[in-house]
Amino acid sequence: MEDWTQTLGAAPLLGIAAGAIALILILVIKFKMHAFLTLILVSLATAFATGIPVGQIVSTLVTGFGGTLGSVALLVGLGAMLGKMVEHSGGAKVLADKMVDIFGEKRAPFALGIASLIMGFPIFFDAGLVVMLPVIFAVARRMGGNVLLYGFPAAAAFSVMHVFVPPHPGPVAASELYGANVGIVLLIGLVIVFPLWYVSGYLWGKYVGRKWIYPIPALFGSLDADQPTNPPKAGTVIGVMLVPLVLIFMNTGIDFLDAAGVVDGEATWAQVLTVIGSSAVALLISVLVAVWVLGTRRGEHGTALEKVVDSALGPVSSVILITGAGGMFGGVLRASGIGDALSSTLENVGLPVIFAAYVIAVVLRLAQGSATVALVTAAGLMAPAVAAGDYSAVQIAAITLATAAGSVFASHVNDSGFWLVGRLMGMDVKTTLKTWTVQQTIESVLGFLLTLVVFWIG
Repeated sequence: MEDWTQTLGAAPLLGIAAGAIALILILVIKFKMHAFLTLILVSLATAFATGIPVGQIVSTLVTGFGGTLGSVALLVGLGAMLGKMVEHSGGAKVLADKMVDIFGEKRAPFALGIASLIMGFPIFFDAGLVVMLPVIFAVARRMGGNVLLYGFPAAAAFSVMHVFVPPHPGPVAASELYGANVGIVLLIGLVIVFPLWYVSGYLWGKYVGRKWIYPIPALFGSLDADQPTNPPKAGTVIGVMLVPLVLIFMNTGIDFLDAAGVVDGEATWAQVLTVIGSSAVALLISVLVAVWVLGTRRGEHGTALEKVVDSALGPVSSVILITGAGGMFGGVLRASGIGDALSSTLENVGLPVIFAAYVIAVVLRLAQGSATVALVTAAGLMAPAVAAGDYSAVQIAAITLATAAGSVFASHVNDSGFWLVGRLMGMDVKTTLKTWTVQQTIESVLGFLLTLVVFWIG
């Protein structure tokens, strides 16, 4: 695509993107067309409409699909295997019972959210959510209630940690572009995430749980009719679930320390730990540990154990493919040059720097779906203005997090995460728009307001 230049301006490109999004919603909601087919069809039509060279359309579609699938398929597939082992062994039920006994039935959604906030410090959003799902489902099953009531506080917890707290890649990348002190960004992020989660995750999750009733999806296969008579202890299950947390913490921790100049990220030992702590490898190791601890050591062997693990893959195949197709659509929008066109248009918006950074990130997020692209592009555009201004270290950190807040605004059909959350919780597109899209909007706006207060104080 390096030899092709987009000749359309921002206005026609925005019109095409808006028309494509509307077409997806009409086909899926009104005509009940399968989301996987819809996303492929609209991606193809959008590629033609935006003028992507005909000879490069297929490769653009495949690149967008494969780029998303490469990470999502591994995380969801391995996470489903881990979840199946926890559920099949009876560990999810044991952990759910223990959690309810400690916190009480009424506080179960709150407890799941707090646990997810803690897990979300080092572990990425999608990987963390998949790992927590068996416990979420087990708690919902015990309460006989709506999966959204228990799933939303947890999902929102992983989201706010992923967006606002280093060592997650978004705030770290923005910190580097703005020249912000990562330690200050971390401290401010930790201060704002709890009130942000409490409103956008816990309170909104309780409202969602009352208004929309959804059964527990069969993502880990059907629930075993004969739960084992010798389930593992709660401590054992917690230990197994902490394995990916600890391994991923090595990865993100080393990246953080490398960025801070504390360790040499190029050292062999650091690179080895980084590989072991990558999400996919960490989950692979965790699955192997779970198979041994929750399967082999408890008397299950060979074909029986293999069938248990294999049964986890079928139910999540639709989630994986639809999420990949969502990535395809977002990839086409990015390849069309819509981000570059918008960047040049919005560069001189005439707003105060912190407002401009947020607005640019919001518009880019809405237009092309990728939070990372929106964040990096907005930060790259605003970095010269920040460098030229007389801002304190705290104010620069606040601008960094304001940009991150804009990048998560209103997740919808051009964002692969929209499809991942919707399908993991068994929601249709219309309900996902009413619940998850709104949650992300609340998280974004409230996050910006909190960073704005920090900016004024700093």
